[in-house]
Amino acid sequence: MSSALALRDAVLDEGSFRSWDSAPLQVAESDSYRAELAAAAVKSGLDESVLTGEGTVFGRRVAVLACEFDFLAGSIGVAAAERITAAVTRATAERLPLLASPASGGTRMQEGTVAFLQMVKIAAAVELHKREHLPYIVYLRHPTTGGVFASWGSLGHVTAAEPGALIGFLGPRVYEHLYGEKFPPGVQTAENLYRHGVIDGVVALDALRAVLGRTLGVICDPPGPPPPVPFTADTPDIPAWDSVLASRRPDRPGAEYVLRYGATDPVVLSATGGQERSDPGIKHGTSTGQTLVALARFGGQPAVVLGQRRLGMLGPEALRGARRGMALAAGLRLPLVSFIDTAGPALSADAEQGGLAGEIARCLAELVTLEVPTVSVLLGQGSGGPALAMVPADRVLAAQHGWLAPLPPEGASAIVFRDTEHAPELSAAQGIRSKDLLRNGIVDAIVPELPDAADEPMEFTTRLSATIAGELHRLRTMSGIERLGTRLHRFRKIGLPG
Repeated sequence: MSSALALRDAVLDEGSFRSWDSAPLQVAESDSYRAELAAAAVKSGLDESVLTGEGTVFGRRVAVLACEFDFLAGSIGVAAAERITAAVTRATAERLPLLASPASGGTRMQEGTVAFLQMVKIAAAVELHKREHLPYIVYLRHPTTGGVFASWGSLGHVTAAEPGALIGFLGPRVYEHLYGEKFPPGVQTAENLYRHGVIDGVVALDALRAVLGRTLGVICDPPGPPPPVPFTADTPDIPAWDSVLASRRPDRPGAEYVLRYGATDPVVLSATGGQERSDPGIKHGTSTGQTLVALARFGGQPAVVLGQRRLGMLGPEALRGARRGMALAAGLRLPLVSFIDTAGPALSADAEQGGLAGEIARCLAELVTLEVPTVSVLLGQGSGGPALAMVPADRVLAAQHGWLAPLPPEGASAIVFRDTEHAPELSAAQGIRSKDLLRNGIVDAIVPELPDAADEPMEFTTRLSATIAGELHRLRTMSGIERLGTRLHRFRKIGLPG
């Protein structure tokens, strides 16, 4: 269990902290409660269960609020809530990113329902901070339960937790007394919540400063200068079926490869709940779920990144993960880069009952109307609804062997010819290859493969990253109204004569 002071000192530049705290409100109405407060102050060395202030992280100004569990179990009453709300409001007014680090049993029972309702004003202040497109980053410490976890502890743009931390809505001791049995072991742990996508990662306190620095670097630092013009070449007239086969090579670089080797210090986040994961999260470009969500920079240009799992069939959870990335981009006012590489939708009872069609529809509608710059990249296979849902961006790029089709060519052949042998013929007839997509105004630029990205992954990734960076820089020069209007007009006219 780490203290609030340890958290402060581990994260901030040495000597940079300035307290924002004034004397806490005097709310105790009984001698016994006053005695408890006095004893808690002696035990913790603090005057309330939370400290607030500001400092710097690698020179960047950051607002900080941290609970102290040794002060009445980090519980939140009126005085603590007022201190938190004032700090959040000040961070918003001064346009500072905010790091919140709960370690709390929840509501202060000595103050009852009045204390319980304090979570409302804290949540309101946090939401107003986020509506100003200011970062809200949460680091959950051991333990975090109750109303704190169910309000401002669960509203982060990015959320991590310390290893082994007890995190849950209902504390295990309360559960045992209420229901006469122990809470199932291993559920309310940071590691288990990460595996289920509830939080973005498990980060040791001594590593938090570096993770926070990378995160703020993407979100807060200004874009770099325009990147050099990437290598271009005429696209050879390759049969569509050759591109389909190339896109299915197991050694072809996917979104994770591009993120790891073509981006600067990516911060990989959790895509969505329900995806079992085993890596520790918030790291340099690894995700085990169906959808990759990350913060990263391409050639100095910041972005939220979405990626689809190579060679996999995507279900509704993958699309919910994509929508999380879209919401993050909108909330932080960052461009969105989407990598499309999917063999198609998961065809199963679970997918149907999980609302796959609705998730595709919502993804499609949200992406085409997103108010931030968007770039989509046909990295490989672009089959079916999950691919379509990620296409409608301001700029659409395609790897030379990337393709887009309503169904995999074998599926189209099954419909038209009642066999799969005509797949090569159908892939040519449907105009699915990158060169056809460029001619039809679906794709804006093709990134060459010389001759196949699987044979030159680093060189291809360098070209692709430079192309993405150039597009992001160009889109930043357009107004939001112009950008959205151009995007909507572009997709309305696809397929129309003239």
